[in-house]
Amino acid sequence: MSEYNGRDDESHSTVRNVVLVVLDTARAKSVDAQLMPTLTDLAAAGTPFENAFATAPWTLPSHASIFTGTYPSEHGTHGGHTYLDGDLRTLPEAFADAGFETIGVSNNTWITEEFGFDRGFDDLRKGWQYIQSDADMGAVVRGENLREKFAATRNRLFDGNPLVNAANVLYSEFVQPSSDDGADRASNWIADWLGSRDGDRPFFLFCNFIEPHVEYDPPREYAERFLPDGASYEDATAIRQDPRAYDCEEYDLSDHEFAMLRGLYRAELAYVDHQLGRLRTTLEDAGEWEDTLFVVCGDHGEHVGEHGFFGHQYNLYDTVLNVPLVFCGGPFTDGERRHDLVQLLDLPATLLETAGVDDPALREQWSSRSLHSGSSDDARDAIYAEYVAPQPSIDRLEERFGDIPERVRTFDRRLRAIRTAEYKYVCGDDGFERLHHVRTDPLEHTDSSDDDAQRAQTLRRRLEERFDPLEAASESEDEGADVEIRAGTKDRLAELGYL
Repeated sequence: MSEYNGRDDESHSTVRNVVLVVLDTARAKSVDAQLMPTLTDLAAAGTPFENAFATAPWTLPSHASIFTGTYPSEHGTHGGHTYLDGDLRTLPEAFADAGFETIGVSNNTWITEEFGFDRGFDDLRKGWQYIQSDADMGAVVRGENLREKFAATRNRLFDGNPLVNAANVLYSEFVQPSSDDGADRASNWIADWLGSRDGDRPFFLFCNFIEPHVEYDPPREYAERFLPDGASYEDATAIRQDPRAYDCEEYDLSDHEFAMLRGLYRAELAYVDHQLGRLRTTLEDAGEWEDTLFVVCGDHGEHVGEHGFFGHQYNLYDTVLNVPLVFCGGPFTDGERRHDLVQLLDLPATLLETAGVDDPALREQWSSRSLHSGSSDDARDAIYAEYVAPQPSIDRLEERFGDIPERVRTFDRRLRAIRTAEYKYVCGDDGFERLHHVRTDPLEHTDSSDDDAQRAQTLRRRLEERFDPLEAASESEDEGADVEIRAGTKDRLAELGYL
């Protein structure tokens, strides 16, 4: 059970409420004051972390790390097993057992009860549903093409009330504003909830804004601020945005088209920054801002043409791992930029310590380290990341595209990375490895693993000391792949080709 200590001394101040906002697919390299003035103001009033890293390059395993304080190979949630197992303690459970009201608003269809993320929430709302329902048509939203969307609709329509399901499909696919993927409705709902709630209990609020995720379709007024000179909104939004088809060379994108896509992506970040401003105003109007720790992070980054990739799969470059992270409130109020290496899985230890909550069960399982200025936890001298299984799988790519390029076949591997302040080393269970001196090669263009083989070996040894050797880990995953998942989840994953 969690305990709410309610400490409030000068050296270890606590807060009453905790708000965690995830900007889905937000990469650190694209964040600046012109783009995101609200986040910049929060950083000036709080504490920004310049070297914050995800544990994985995509939503499901990254959120699992945020919720449990564990690495992907520890929580086991990845492309080969897409369910957060019930024996893992979660951050919302810790807050709930400490007496907090726990509210979640998810605009990403992976973060739902179907994949094990509802535990501990009093209410976890689905932003793509016009009518909140236990029968979730999120498989339609996740479908990567019309065939998958149609199959998901056909197979799930009668799971529960077909009229409600049909209304939710129509809303998510045709009625929901094309320039908003749920952020506006989420902000409105949170404002209504805060305005009507009983204020006696502290609260933990989690919110995922998915706008920066493909497809980039920001409001026109935002897009026109960030598109390259001479590029029209119509031309930019007409560009095909299908990362897996791009990977498989079904179509190509020119440098100018990628420049327009980067403009749309930046516009999406600017739009969610506006929603951050609305959330802050809502908390101020409700009289809760001064008593709240407000945390904003990306769950992973994005490639928009960098390293030959589009999207956030199949690699562990910093482009998909380095994310924005800002704390504001409680002890995080000096505006000092911190440059130490931190991980998103450090959030549980930090949030609980700042809220004065101790949860022995969560603490026992985690690899989390508190970033609280009064914490006794050691600073990290390295961060780690993992890509446990390709997502989508190579089999699924072949099912969709037929013969796929040899380059794409090489993505059928498990990857791990270790990054210190000076070096970044990535290796795969197929013998792949890269070494970068990040101080002189921050964009990771030059592989020096052959020229500095001893350093590569030293960093690989550190990875094997922290985790099982890659080959052994892969064999273990194969042996344990047949994990029991709830029936509804199995059906949905099968529809989308994951099982």
